[in-house]
Formats: sequence, C-alpha cells, structure tokens
Amino acid sequence: MIPFLLEAVVISLSGVMAPGPLSARTLSHGHRSPHAGAVVALGHGVVEFPLMALTLFGFGAILDVSGVRPGLLLAGGLVLAWMGVGMVRLARQGFDATVTDTGAGSPLWTGIALTGANPYFLVWWVTVGAALLVRAADFGAMGLLMFAIAHWLCDLGWLWFMSAAAFGGTRWLGARFSRIVHAVCGGFLLLAALDFLIDGTRQVMALFGNGGASL
Repeated sequence: MIPFLLEAVVISLSGVMAPGPLSARTLSHGHRSPHAGAVVALGHGVVEFPLMALTLFGFGAILDVSGVRPGLLLAGGLVLAWMGVGMVRLARQGFDATVTDTGAGSPLWTGIALTGANPYFLVWWVTVGAALLVRAADFGAMGLLMFAIAHWLCDLGWLWFMSAAAFGGTRWLGARFSRIVHAVCGGFLLLAALDFLIDGTRQVMALFGNGGASL
C-alpha cells in the first residue's frame, strides 16, 4: 500500500500546487492569519470527502448529461467574478487587518464555495481521482481511508503554507504588500471567471448547434 500512497501523494500534489482560484483566494486570506489556509482546507474537505464517495459510486455519469458541464462552468464563472471584483475593490479601498473574516468572506466559506464552483475540480475527480480511488479500493476500506486522508493532507499542507507565506509578507512588507496581493489575486480570479464563462458559453452554443439539444 505504501508505494501506492506515495504515488497518490505525488499525483495529488501536482493538482494541489497548480495555480487556481482557491490558491489565489487563500493568499488573500493570509494577510490576516497565517493559519487561514488550514481553515480553507477544512472547507475544501467539506466538499471533497463527499465527492470522493460519490465518484466511487458513479458520480461521473452525471457530468455526461447534456447541459451539466456548461451549466457548472457558467455558475462557477459567476462565483469567481463576484469574488474577484470584491478582492480588487478591497485592494483599491484598503482594509482593516484587525477585522476577522466572517460569513461569505470567511476562509471556511472560501474553501466550500470555490471548491464546489470549480467544474475542473469535478472533472479531475471523475477522471484522475476516480482512477486513484479504484486503485485504493484494491486495498479495501483501509486503502480508501488512507488515500482520502493522504490527499487531503496535501491540500492542507499547501494551503497552510501559502497563507503563512502571505502573512509573513504582510508582516514584514506592510499593508502595501497586502493590497498588491489582493489586486493580483483578484485579477487572477477575474481572468479565471472569464475563462469559465467563455468555455461555458461555447459549450452552450455547441449544444444548440448539435440539433438544439436542451439544457
């Protein structure tokens, strides 16, 4: 089992460390707390652990239903645009570093929302993730449990590291550094939102172009 887990960790890290909306938002939370990434990882796990179980029981078939993929892309794009605009506005107006994130702006909500709103995350799980789950199942329930824990620990370690790095930068370089981080990360989210919306729109047009399939 150990060779498989090592392989799974390497594959998981390749996905976890890839730049994305969750990474960008985690950096923005890091200006307030070095531990924000750990809370983001908890929110990520709220979505990811149930998704692992669903994937094991054939969730991937849902993504093959006409209209589901473009619908997820468009919804995800709107969520990313909303968060991106908020971050850019915060970078321009400044912020109070002593204020604690709550509600829709909290690290926990970030983990839940950006995980659930990312269709590429779902696609990863019904392709690469599903293959890893099948191999983990060869080792029984313990194999599945160990894989789930190992994969999430990769998320936890990377997100925690990023928030700690952002916090250190804010502490030593001041509020200007935090505003730059917010502006850059907000811009990244807006670009990601545009990519999601364009991709989703193209898929909707393709559906109508192929015989007017309904959404």
